[in-house]
Amino acid sequence: MKYKELIEVARNAKNYSYSPYSKFRVGAAVLTKAGKIYSGCNIEISSYSLTICAERTALFKAISVGEREFVAIVISTDEKDFITPCGACRQVISDLAGNIEIILTNGSGKIKKFRTNDLLPHPFTPPNLE
Repeated sequence: MKYKELIEVARNAKNYSYSPYSKFRVGAAVLTKAGKIYSGCNIEISSYSLTICAERTALFKAISVGEREFVAIVISTDEKDFITPCGACRQVISDLAGNIEIILTNGSGKIKKFRTNDLLPHPFTPPNLE
């Protein structure tokens, strides 16, 4: 399984975080069913509502090159506590990737695993629009 590599890619993605205001670095890496890995970091904008999270950056990169099937996403921070995806990221993960494995890593290198439906148990998804 590529999870060890996926975790390392997410941890490395933190180094590219553009977070001059909060100093809160986040890296993410998403694994496709084809075995490809796409990384992303959080990018802060002075108008905070325009900021994008690492999870969405990684998924949007993958989607923008044609990827549509995902297995897992890793979210890595420097914090002592585990940081789960924000509500917007939970919705994006649910819509674009479904009930995939979500792996969190903290600053101590520990990991915690969830599935999308654990963090967003009753999602509003594309079938609701049909």
